[in-house]
Amino acid sequence: MVKENVITLKQLVLGTAGHIDHGKTSLIKALTGVNTDRLKEEQVRGITIELGFASLILPGGELVGIVDVPGHEKFVKTMVAGATGIDVVAMIIAADEGVMPQTREHLEICSLLDIRHGIIVLTKIDMVDAEWRELVQEDIRAFVQGTFLESAPIIPVSSLTGEGIPEVIAALDAVCSAIAEKPPSSIFRLPVDRVFTMKGFGTVITGTLVSGQVRIGEMVMLYPSLVSSRVRGLQVHNKGVDVAVSGMRTAVNFQGLEKTAVNRGDVLSNPDALFPSYMLDVSFHLLPSVKKPVKNRTRIRFHAGTSEMLGNLILLDREEIQPGDTAFAQLRLDTPVVAVKDDRYVIRSYSPVRTIGGGAILNPIAPKHKRFKEDVLRHLELVSGGKPEELIAQQVLEAGYEGLSFAALRVVTNIADKLLENGLQQLMNHKTVVLAERDKRIYIHARHIEGLKKHLLTSLDAYHRQFPLKPGMSKEELKSKLPADIGQRLYHLLLAELVKQKDIVEESNIIRKADHSVSLAADQTEIRNTIEQTYHRSGLTPPYFKEFCKTNEFDPSKARDVLQLLIEEGRIIKVKDDLFFHAEAIARLRQQLVSFLAEHGEIATPQFKELTGASRKYVIPLLEYFDSKNVTIRVGDIRKLRNG
Repeated sequence: MVKENVITLKQLVLGTAGHIDHGKTSLIKALTGVNTDRLKEEQVRGITIELGFASLILPGGELVGIVDVPGHEKFVKTMVAGATGIDVVAMIIAADEGVMPQTREHLEICSLLDIRHGIIVLTKIDMVDAEWRELVQEDIRAFVQGTFLESAPIIPVSSLTGEGIPEVIAALDAVCSAIAEKPPSSIFRLPVDRVFTMKGFGTVITGTLVSGQVRIGEMVMLYPSLVSSRVRGLQVHNKGVDVAVSGMRTAVNFQGLEKTAVNRGDVLSNPDALFPSYMLDVSFHLLPSVKKPVKNRTRIRFHAGTSEMLGNLILLDREEIQPGDTAFAQLRLDTPVVAVKDDRYVIRSYSPVRTIGGGAILNPIAPKHKRFKEDVLRHLELVSGGKPEELIAQQVLEAGYEGLSFAALRVVTNIADKLLENGLQQLMNHKTVVLAERDKRIYIHARHIEGLKKHLLTSLDAYHRQFPLKPGMSKEELKSKLPADIGQRLYHLLLAELVKQKDIVEESNIIRKADHSVSLAADQTEIRNTIEQTYHRSGLTPPYFKEFCKTNEFDPSKARDVLQLLIEEGRIIKVKDDLFFHAEAIARLRQQLVSFLAEHGEIATPQFKELTGASRKYVIPLLEYFDSKNVTIRVGDIRKLRNG
């Protein structure tokens, strides 16, 4: 067996943050020897425009991928892309300038993205004296008060002389060794932050692999475009590998995929694993630094992963949100996005552009909500926390009678496959959810199953009241009473459960309520008796039914209902439209006809007329009736007994 080429070191991603020209790129070069300013424009201007990457192996054995993000205000959206997947941040503050506007905004973004670990690097100490350095450090300590960097070490550094670089490595080693492994996720996801072509290789994309894993040779899909391709090659920190796993800065090379098919903001995943959506349910936190409240339906810029798109912020329980407050909201976007529950996002104002808030995604494929609905708010409260089984049940309940597939449940719960399987099994054991379609693995909440069953019973009730003399509804007609998108499998499941509960009876193609029986009113009993007596007495020369109703002054509609009952009971036989015979008369004639044909071999129409003693208006329909019942077969002008 060939051993797979896999990097086995603990994988972490370090991101730099801080104001423009505070020395982020110089620090990375001092740590790794790599100049992350790869564009000529960046090197000439001395600022980072695009994301830059490097890597470092720490003394404790962690392999740290380093993302160098831009500091200039115009490139904050690129900074948000770079911050996706970061485990630890190095907040860079220059000693000669101290805390600046982008320092504040970057720290806010890191907090909104729920980054919880970091260090503070005080750069350019060679440009200030000791007293100034102390003052700046005091300002920094006040600046990070109450944030995730409150207890982070402040390390003075000169990238020019190398002073403090060993201390930075030691501090990173201490922080990274204390970071727990990320909880496992079964969904492979790689948000695209760069795409380019390499001669001899074709299209290459890069990004931080935020969950799951990918192998060479696997089929993958780009979202939201749903373009598929096969992985031709993988690199992690410039080293070829067979498998890339969560936490790795990864480059993926494809077979036959054009560069124009890929954009920053796309997400690479397994085929049919993610679901593009225009609506997201979220918990939204408005930053305390925002100067005024934000109103419902405010136009916003949405950032998640490496994507940026426009949309509207819909506040579900208020008309406006105050700075520092958190509320449930729905984001309605202009273009579709793919996400997973608990993904972090950042909101920037439409104009002027600045970071105003963000939070966690609660449902990445949400239905459109009406505002101020208690059940919606209660649902969001429940899915924002709770145990796995409660979360699964809530998301299945929210999906309505359409239910959720296993693939969709992975996305809306962000629960690893094994735990999700166990949770679903427990819920099925407790009859909380039902596996409605085994092949597609679609689950529906028992509450919706009960609602659909009740709807079927109500429809049958109404039908029995309207047509008391009919035994029941046809399967097709009963199904038409359900929502149009209810499939045959779910319909059969509903019927099977109702039969098992002895609520309905299924007879051939007819469904009736178990307690339904045909019962005639007094006037209907009179009609029944008159029909039976008249048709029994008339033998093979009965009246046409219209004439019968007219003679007896019966309501044709009511009389036909009773007639239909007699037909279903087998007492009356329909030979053709409006022509009916008593079943005993037809049975006697059939016996006579079969005996005649057995003796003579064939019968002509005049002979049959003589046999019946009836006029031609009855003879021809009766002959055609026996043909249709496979008693006889017509050969020219004669009939013979049909064999078999």
